[in-house]
Amino acid sequence: MPMLSSTMDSYRIRLKNTSEVTMFTLLGFTNDPELQIYLFLLFLAIYIFTLVGNLGLVLLVVIDSRLHNPMYYFLSSLSSLDACYSSVVTPKMLVNFLAENKDISFFGCAAQMLLFVTFGTTESILLAAMAYDRYVAIYNPLLYSVNMSPRVYVPLITASFVSGFLHATLHTVATFSLSFCASNEIKHVFCDIPPLLAISCSDTHINQLLLFYFVGSIELLTILIVLISYGFILMAILRMHSAEGRRKVFSTCGSHLTGVSIYHGTILFMYVRPNSSNGLEHNMIVSVFYTIVIPMLNPIIYSLRNKDVKEAMKKLFERLGLINKIHFYH
Repeated sequence: MPMLSSTMDSYRIRLKNTSEVTMFTLLGFTNDPELQIYLFLLFLAIYIFTLVGNLGLVLLVVIDSRLHNPMYYFLSSLSSLDACYSSVVTPKMLVNFLAENKDISFFGCAAQMLLFVTFGTTESILLAAMAYDRYVAIYNPLLYSVNMSPRVYVPLITASFVSGFLHATLHTVATFSLSFCASNEIKHVFCDIPPLLAISCSDTHINQLLLFYFVGSIELLTILIVLISYGFILMAILRMHSAEGRRKVFSTCGSHLTGVSIYHGTILFMYVRPNSSNGLEHNMIVSVFYTIVIPMLNPIIYSLRNKDVKEAMKKLFERLGLINKIHFYH
């Protein structure tokens, strides 16, 4: 009995030690103060551009009646998502560039992970829904308003967000159920899953499998939907006799394909790889690209080649008196 009592006491002490971490420290890119200033200015500019571009696109869809159709409702949902996605990560990162204290609380870290995984997963599913929308619009345009009515696109958008939240909840609960006793220093600019697994003193094998199979399954399913949709779109294009019609389709679909390729490429590179090939510093750069840079690029990708969006921008600028009509055309 004394031996059993001693063993239980030892277990309680060990359990207490493994649950002591209440704060994490985000190490970020560098400790060089001068370089941190430059990085602060760079990412502040990116963040401002991201918010202006994405929220501006949402505003255009809201105020311009010509953009009141499912395609632009999906696009405004994507822009709202990107603004939120970037806001989960960037403000804290900007503060850490200038602050000596780079700590984040245990629950703050969990909340950050929950939100960014929610928005990241939602974006993958939403991009697939947008591909399906383009297929419906191009393959049978006469029935587009029927096949993509509010009873269809509203549930699609809602399901994207709900699925994203459920997926994020799974990984957040699984990750923060682990013990963190060896270190509380995260080699990252935000609370991503791989760097947290790297500092856990628990067995993370199940977490690694969850990450690989769930992210892999979502990626496989959404990419498959995109490929099938664009396969039908290609068939529809080949049947078109109008060069103008083909040009318009290529313009619209080209923007979406560019966005899909960039986003899914970085996600696959980041998460769906053997663990042995993971380098935390390299992963940090890749994850910053898809959480901060891609949300900045999306408004450019989806607006510069879109005639309707450019016309809506021109109309808004003229209404606000920001530019002269003649200057706009030149």
